[in-house]
Amino acid sequence: MEDIRFPPGTLPPEAETLRQEVRAFISEHLSDYPAEKRARSWSGNDPAFSRLMGAKGWIGMTWPRQYGGGEKSALERYVVLEEMLAAGAPVAAHWVADRQSGPLLLNFGTEEQRQRFLPPITRGESCFCIGMSEPNSGSDLASIRTRGEHTSEDWVINGSKIWTSKAHMADFMIALIRTQPQDSTNRHAGMSQFLIDMKTPGITVRPIQNMAGESMFNEVFFDDVVVPDENLVGTEGGGWGQVTTELAFERSGPERYLSSYRLLYELVDELAENPTERSAIGVGRMVAHLGTLRQMSLSIATMLEAGENPNLAAALVKELGVDFEQSIPGRAHDLMGRAPLMGGSDLDQVMAYITQASRSFSLRGGTREIMRGIIARGLGLR
Repeated sequence: MEDIRFPPGTLPPEAETLRQEVRAFISEHLSDYPAEKRARSWSGNDPAFSRLMGAKGWIGMTWPRQYGGGEKSALERYVVLEEMLAAGAPVAAHWVADRQSGPLLLNFGTEEQRQRFLPPITRGESCFCIGMSEPNSGSDLASIRTRGEHTSEDWVINGSKIWTSKAHMADFMIALIRTQPQDSTNRHAGMSQFLIDMKTPGITVRPIQNMAGESMFNEVFFDDVVVPDENLVGTEGGGWGQVTTELAFERSGPERYLSSYRLLYELVDELAENPTERSAIGVGRMVAHLGTLRQMSLSIATMLEAGENPNLAAALVKELGVDFEQSIPGRAHDLMGRAPLMGGSDLDQVMAYITQASRSFSLRGGTREIMRGIIARGLGLR
């Protein structure tokens, strides 16, 4: 049974000083940014804004300077993420690259890959997507069938991926590919990761429209896509261990409890005009829930800064955070006694969007069933 704990996390003075700088930056560049767009949280996309963040040194903050990073602490990075998410800043163009792809390359990539791919990421100039889930595989990532065949000089990939966030706008994908026949004795063997240029011939991206009318998720098809040998990430056959490390990067950050934050913000603003005891209790419970999740997430950031790998705790934060995010539209409905409207006030627009979009929150980074399985195994319950 794994140890699961959340030691108190405290932000250092330099992190709080940075917070004020980030708030000033947001005030300068997003003063006219509408509430309905802020509701999109980390799925909002603006490449120009990402480049501005890159110029400030706020992408790849913890990475080595030789690759364009700032060698800052994980806690300073946490503050930047927290402020950007609370403000609803449009960070999608660099989000996956900063959170997952860059750290994966730092851990498993070659020196040539780091020199080639990391500096453009830190400048906010390179957008990545992650190719993991596949049709007919459900939540069973080990059952992937997209195949990579090795030739004398490169790899030829055939198959498809699904639910691939931002594939329609990405420059590169890091994909999990089966490079050896599935082994019945070890389902996690025979998979490898590849850096794939999304402009490579043979790639087709088909957007999947969600309830809110957005196309954040996509299907991606590979038809004899040629990938150079040097784009293999890490070791051939070592993809499973690498991808589970990668997933840990996306399961404990402030994005796991702040995706619906704009609705809470607008709700408080609305209820403040005519406060009642019932509304105070309802908002108080949500704020207390939010504060608890923040402390848990900050605890994990503290452990990461200390070089620990709190995978089980991260899965727990992800599961509890999604439950909280998806509950906010219903709680808002109960407190106000009105349904979301397509139009009207800022609150109406934000509530309508988050009510529709929040259904997809439990797909990101692994379904709730996957999270509960990880937690159960970690606690020795299965």
